[in-house]
Parts: sequence; structure tokens; C-alpha cells
Amino acid sequence: MNYFSLLYLGVFSLLISILSFFNIIYSYYFNLYLSIDSYLYSLLVSLLIGSIFLIKKKNNIKVSIYQKILTVISGYFILPLIISIPFYFSIYNISFLDSYFESISGFTSTGFTIFDNIKHLDESLILWRSSSQWIGGLYFLFSIILLIDIFDNNLKKSLTNFLSFNTSEILKQSSKILILYIILTFCIFLAFKISDFRSFVSFNLSMSIIASGGFLPVNNLSSIINSNAKEIIFSLLMLVSFFSIFLTYNLFFFKSKNLNFFQEDIYLFFYLIFIVSLFFLFLNYNYDYNFSLILLSLTSSISNIGISLDKSPPNFSIFFLILSIIGGSFFSTSSGIRFLKVYALFKFSINDLISHAKPKNVFLNKNLLLDTSFEKTEIYKYFLSILIFIISLLVLTSLLTISQVSFENSFKLSILTLMNTVNSSMHDLNDFNFENLHFFTKYYLIIFMIIGRVELISLLIIFKKFLFKS
Repeated sequence: MNYFSLLYLGVFSLLISILSFFNIIYSYYFNLYLSIDSYLYSLLVSLLIGSIFLIKKKNNIKVSIYQKILTVISGYFILPLIISIPFYFSIYNISFLDSYFESISGFTSTGFTIFDNIKHLDESLILWRSSSQWIGGLYFLFSIILLIDIFDNNLKKSLTNFLSFNTSEILKQSSKILILYIILTFCIFLAFKISDFRSFVSFNLSMSIIASGGFLPVNNLSSIINSNAKEIIFSLLMLVSFFSIFLTYNLFFFKSKNLNFFQEDIYLFFYLIFIVSLFFLFLNYNYDYNFSLILLSLTSSISNIGISLDKSPPNFSIFFLILSIIGGSFFSTSSGIRFLKVYALFKFSINDLISHAKPKNVFLNKNLLLDTSFEKTEIYKYFLSILIFIISLLVLTSLLTISQVSFENSFKLSILTLMNTVNSSMHDLNDFNFENLHFFTKYYLIIFMIIGRVELISLLIIFKKFLFKS
């Protein structure tokens, strides 16, 4: 690894050590001494790795996009190894593979778990599960900024109100993201507290939701959400990981009146209104499915969180999966193909088809609400992203089917894995047992959870590098 890669991973290793320290303090305060050694091990290992990575002699080699992509992918394999230490050395006799599976699931904000009963876990380990999602969401945001050059230039412009892409100011810009991420987490926590959630539950949920994660501090959501008001509040808070992470800053501090700063969020707002209205009209005939319940299922799907109440409408599981595939904002912690990409590709395809029927007419691939156009190079990237997703979906579905998982469950689970969305009752997979899966199957899921978190276009660039290098 070059200096840049070691620096990048070293910083996140030190962040893990801070979370380990907080867990040690928490364990001491609540007399949870049986688990305290495991967090001490993770503290020492993360400090050691972070220190070694950061003290390596700096060189002036320019970092290529290939090195950046490999750095991000390496982090998704290496950092969960540190996170897995408290699971492995806990009092619950968890195997290394299961510990690594749980940590990967948390770090990628997927939410698959090998634990059947969360009530049997001590609170410090529940807190550690939520912490793994929180730092994984932060890592994902930094990775998007790191790989910004391979993504849509129009989307990059919407960030310039908040970030400068001058490499000399990288520390300052990184601090901005970290501070905003912490502030949003704290605001979500306060919202839960005001809504009469327990402090422990509020803190864990805030770390999960900000990262678009699927881990819960309880066995099921119904035990903590017992009113329509709480359903609506929970639904609205999940939208934080659906819209751009920079939306709040732009709303309150932006100086320019240019709507390009809100380009994605404007589309996402109308998309949300349309989806909620559509589902409410379809389900309005059944009084068991009230507005707040529908809203919770929809916001959980579009934000790629995936958690739901037990009474969520199961007959619409395929629609919830489609919403998870589409996803939310590019600069959010949600996964998915991203709504603006799907919209741009759809509009370009329609215009291209109509142009053959009416060749004398001119069809512009412009945004509906804004004075910007989709470039052909960006459309090609979107198409390749969808193509890679389809290939990944077919491969993982085949592997899971070979592993004795039913085809229907394999297909649904493959979508959820690639979209980093937890299995729940609205997918008819709430009782799926990950602990009893064959170890090869767990390896498949680990690899594809990481593939889902890494932008798919970046994988194509790596393949191109190694297949067509001179």
C-alpha cells in the first residue's frame, strides 16, 4: 500500500479506537465487566494499526483513481476485522466467521445478523453493533468524496457549496463532513428522546438511521413503536439517510440562489410524494394499513434501511424491493442505483426511441425542473451501473440457490444484499436464519455486501485496468 492508502485506513482505525474507548467507559459505568476485555483488545489493535499506518514516511507519489478505488475496497475488508474483535472475544462463543459476518454487515450498513435474540446480548455489545454501522456510514461518505471524479459531474457541482475539492484543504473538508455527520446524529437522537423513546434505544437508533443501517437494539420494531405518532416520527427520521447529507447545510447556510445545489433533493421530494400517494391510494381499502404504517414501510425501503413493523403489508414485498433498488440521494448513506440515475436513463431511453419515430424533431435530455442537461458519458455510466447490478444479482442468486436456499428467498436476499438493506417482514424474510448458513454462503454474502457498498462503476474501472493494461 502507498502512503495515501495507509493514511486513509489509519484515520478510520483511530476512529474505531475512539468508539472502543467509549464502550469501555460505558461498560465500566454500568458494571458490564464480562465484556470489557474484548473492547480493550479492539482499542489496542486499532491504536496499533492506526499508529503504524500514520507514521509511515510520506512520499509525493500522485494517487491514481485505481489506487483510490483499491483503498476503499481494502478498507471494507480490513476495518471490519478490527470491529469483529469484540464479537469474537465476547462471552457468547461466536466463531470468527460469524464475528466477521456481523461486523461486515454492520460496517456496510446492511443489517443481516447471526443473533436470534437481541435481548440476550448485553447492552455494550448492542451499542458496539450500532457503532459499527455509524462508522461504516461515515466511511461510505468519505469514500464517495474520494471517488468523486468517476461519478456524475452534475452531482459533483451540487457539492461545491459545501466542499472544496482542492487537495491542499483535504483536512478542512474532512472535518466538515465529520462535524455535519455528528450533528445530524445528535439531532436524530434528540428527536427520538423528545418522542418518548428510551435514551439507550434513541442513541442506538440514531447511529443506525444516520448510516442507513438495519441493526435494531431490540428484537422487533413493534416493541418500541406502539403508536401512529411514533410511526410517523420514525418514518420522517429515516428520510435523513434518503436525502443528501448536505441538504441541511444548504438549506440554512447557502448563499447562492442557484437551485442546482438542491437538484437531487427536489427530484427526491416529488418522487417521495408520488410514491406515498400511490401506495396510500392502493392500500386505502384496507383499514389495517393506515397512513403511518404505509409511510414507515415506504421510507424504510427508499432509504435502504429495510426495517419494518410485523404488520407491514407483505403482499407488496416486490414493490418494496424495487424501491430499495432505486435508492435515494447520491450523497446520502443509502445504497441503491440512485433515483436521479434511473430517471436520467429512463428519459434518455424514451427520447432516443421517440427520435427514431420522429427524426426531424429535436429531443433534449434536460432535467425537468432545472436548466441542466444529462451528458451522454454520464448516461453510459448509469447504464453500466445497472448492467453490473443485474449481473451481480444473477450470480448471487445462483450461488444462494446452489446453497439450498429457495429461489424466491435467494432472489430477494440477493437484492437486499446488493442494496445493503436488512431483511424484514415486509420482504417475507424476517425469520431468515443467517447463523445456520453454510460457511461458503456466508463468504458469498460478505463479498456481495461489500460489492453493494462500493459504487458499481468503480468495479468496472478496476476490471478495465487489469484486463486492458498495456
